[in-house]
Amino acid sequence: MPDVLVPVPRWARWVDNFTWRHGATELTVVDGRLRGSAADGSWFAAGLPFDAAYDGPPDVAAFAATAAPPPAWGVLLVRKGGFAVARLAGDRLVGSKVGQRHVQGRTKAGGQSQQRFARRRGNQARDAYRAAADHAARVLEGAPVVVTGGNRSAVAEVLADPRLAGVTVVGPWLAVPDPRRAVLEAAIADAQSVRVVVENV
Repeated sequence: MPDVLVPVPRWARWVDNFTWRHGATELTVVDGRLRGSAADGSWFAAGLPFDAAYDGPPDVAAFAATAAPPPAWGVLLVRKGGFAVARLAGDRLVGSKVGQRHVQGRTKAGGQSQQRFARRRGNQARDAYRAAADHAARVLEGAPVVVTGGNRSAVAEVLADPRLAGVTVVGPWLAVPDPRRAVLEAAIADAQSVRVVVENV
């Protein structure tokens, strides 16, 4: 089941609402996640952002206090229609770049025309990924932890650049449309959110 992303400032209210809907909820820590088991059989399992494991007490406030972003991290979003990259210090944005590149869509033509079109499209995509890697190497300098999203193969192409070899990718994977400024801003917020799997009975 997909994760629910809950911003840290709303986390305590989210748990209160879960308890109100499902009854008394017992909190435990299981496999690095805070688990809540309600009287009606419903449950949730909450994970910290950036794939961090939680090893504190079974307490909502203590869990939230642990959910701070790292001192240096970044976001990289790539699709064939463009890219967005940001570097952050804690929750403060210190650098970013958003760019669009034209990559032609598929064609219904056949034969040699289709082959020429496919080559042109492939070249355009490689150029777009190279440009994204150039900006990512510059913006992400000093940000060893990166949350990624967009198109998985496109992100992999960009991260294959040797200048990004020191980057460690952490969750969550962010499924986003073609990156624009608003998409990047939402992705930065999502990357810092509590990731909750919830089963409502």
